[in-house]
Amino acid sequence: MPKIKTNRGAAKRFRRTGTGKIRKNSAFTSHILTTKTTKRKRNLRKPSIMAPSDAKRISVLIPY
Repeated sequence: MPKIKTNRGAAKRFRRTGTGKIRKNSAFTSHILTTKTTKRKRNLRKPSIMAPSDAKRISVLIPY
């Protein structure tokens, strides 16, 4: 039985935590930053845990 290939695009965007949850970085941080408040930009810097319904689809792409 061959190994499952990891989706390399997904591997660069998502990581699995120690407990098996999927961690992601926030979108909307790269440009048009002048209209966003400092508080909003600061909160977007932090990684967040993905919703369980989305995490199921991503876990297929990053099996290891």
